Amino acid sequence: MDVSVKGEYALRAVFELSCQGTPDPVKIARIAESQRIPQKFLELILAQLKQGGYLGSRRGADGGYFLARPADQITVGDILRQIEGTMQPSRRPFAKEPADSPFPELWDRVERALSCVVDRTTFADLVERWRQKRSQGVLNWQI
Repeated sequence: MDVSVKGEYALRAVFELSCQGTPDPVKIARIAESQRIPQKFLELILAQLKQGGYLGSRRGADGGYFLARPADQITVGDILRQIEGTMQPSRRPFAKEPADSPFPELWDRVERALSCVVDRTTFADLVERWRQKRSQGVLNWQI
């Protein structure tokens, strides 16, 4: 599975919104700065995610983008399919395999396993794992 830069940015933007823990809109500039995404490119990505029903937006001074559904109801696979289209296998390592080769079946299993992981991983899962990982590295020096 190949994920384009656009797909990576889309995942990072949805992750950023998932971390908010509030339904309040987040400005594009804040998402772009926090996730180091070019703002003009991000605008196109967010519009595509809104069109897919994953994000909502509000205009005005207090406007911005927000998740249209809870983070535990949006999977990594959902976002990748919205941005990338169908998740096609990346180029197989052996372009011209003999008809009796065991490798095509292996690569099919690998692709199914990858799809299973992205389809079962929600953004709520990612946020929780990320927060746990970050809290493990924090030392408490209280006496």
